[in-house]
Amino acid sequence: MRAREVGKRRERKVKIVEENDDDDGPYWYLVQRGVSVSFMCISIFAFLVRLAVSLYPYSGANNPPMYGDYEAQRHWMEITVNLSPREWYVNSTTNDLSYWGLDYPPLTAYQSYIHGLFLKFFNPYSVALFTSRGHESYIGKLLMRWTVLSSDALVFFPSVLYFVVVYYKGRSDRRTNDIAWHIAMILLNPSLILIDHGHFQYNCISLGLTVGAVAAILSQKDLVACALFSLALNHKQMSAYFAPAFFSHLLGKCLRRQRPLLEVSQLGLVVIGTFIAVWWPYLRSIDAFLGVLSRLAPFERGIYEDYVANFWCTSSILIKWKRLFTTQYLKILSFTATIAAVLPSMVQQIRAPTCQGFLYGLLNSSFSFYLFSFQVHEKSILLPLLPASLLAFEEPFLYRWLTHYALLSMFPLLVRDKLSLPYVALSFLFILLYYAPGRRKEGEAISLTNLKPSLTLSLLSCSLTLHIIYLTVTPPEKYPFLFEFLIMLLCFSQFVLLTIYTNIKQWKLLRQFTSKDKEKKLI
Repeated sequence: MRAREVGKRRERKVKIVEENDDDDGPYWYLVQRGVSVSFMCISIFAFLVRLAVSLYPYSGANNPPMYGDYEAQRHWMEITVNLSPREWYVNSTTNDLSYWGLDYPPLTAYQSYIHGLFLKFFNPYSVALFTSRGHESYIGKLLMRWTVLSSDALVFFPSVLYFVVVYYKGRSDRRTNDIAWHIAMILLNPSLILIDHGHFQYNCISLGLTVGAVAAILSQKDLVACALFSLALNHKQMSAYFAPAFFSHLLGKCLRRQRPLLEVSQLGLVVIGTFIAVWWPYLRSIDAFLGVLSRLAPFERGIYEDYVANFWCTSSILIKWKRLFTTQYLKILSFTATIAAVLPSMVQQIRAPTCQGFLYGLLNSSFSFYLFSFQVHEKSILLPLLPASLLAFEEPFLYRWLTHYALLSMFPLLVRDKLSLPYVALSFLFILLYYAPGRRKEGEAISLTNLKPSLTLSLLSCSLTLHIIYLTVTPPEKYPFLFEFLIMLLCFSQFVLLTIYTNIKQWKLLRQFTSKDKEKKLI
């Protein structure tokens, strides 16, 4: 009896994976011990990698008077722990909004408050009002780094586990190595690690909430998905890059049910309830609400900053958008272009909402916003990278290609932050893990690999050359940003090609919408 119970326990432990004769790769042993064990081992390694990167400089280190993103995050902690919530977004003598004023939704402010209490407990000087500006003590930096590490471990990592369990449940084409490989691809994304733990930000929170929402969609928990994605939107407004995909997929599902109006109403109530809970301190008056809202849309900064690899910045070499058009006109133009770019993906999901189509929809939606929306940063490429990592099992080449050019597009920023060494190290680590024996073969999943090897090699050679030139050659005085422009141009071309490919791939899913699926229109 006891032997039978042990046998059943072992069977349950590995039931999520299927045995395969060629599962002889380095991930095999981990997965045979169970998904939880393999996830834990990869998570520990991913955490240690993050810890190592956090030893390097951050944005604005020792660079007064404004410093950089590190100081912005620290200053928000200073403001939130010393002032009442009603004062956080209001310009005053105690809160000078011209010095890194809060420009993210209230959930970011609450997160800053919690982290600020943590810093205040161990090192009160690091968040003292006024006197802590530019605070860069060793203990202060150590505590700040731990706030990001803990956020990653508490939000992003569990969300990835939730996604992996749901994504591979019931799949007939899974292999033991595939699951561990996919976990490694998501948790060891070099771009996210470099920005959050090098440059210094908390993207892991909003992206983790988004991954949780995606997993909830895949497990048919739509109300949970709405709540989680609403929280993501209330942490960083850039999560709106994914909003069209969530909206169109959920609307498509509701329209295929017996009582679509009731279904839509339920989802809407969850979204409204979540927003009210988060925004409650600012709903006391219209002025307070609009005051916070105005901080979230900094249109005065212009349609783009620095050299971001999107349409507006790349085309500015020919069309001087900022000089020829007013900000109001550019807002309308960018809004129209973004909607036009995302509309095909939305239509496909409304017509045929499927889990696979939803993942492609997330990628196409975020690409549309990155390429055409107003006020895009280099770091915004993290948003298309997220669904690309979730699709890595289906589209390994696409994920590798996008990761490479996403890193390249942020290279000038990371060099300014003195993160060249971790940039190179994480790039090689990613390649090593990607090509690990037993990994998912590119040819099994993607037609992009039909690209001629000579073309692929040429593009990679151009990329490598630009890396070397940027680090070793001084640009001409007449064109001080020549190399940034060349990097931007190359990355933009690849992002456009990938966007076209993923839109075509999503629409091809419509053909797979079989008669059996159509019979389920009324549930």
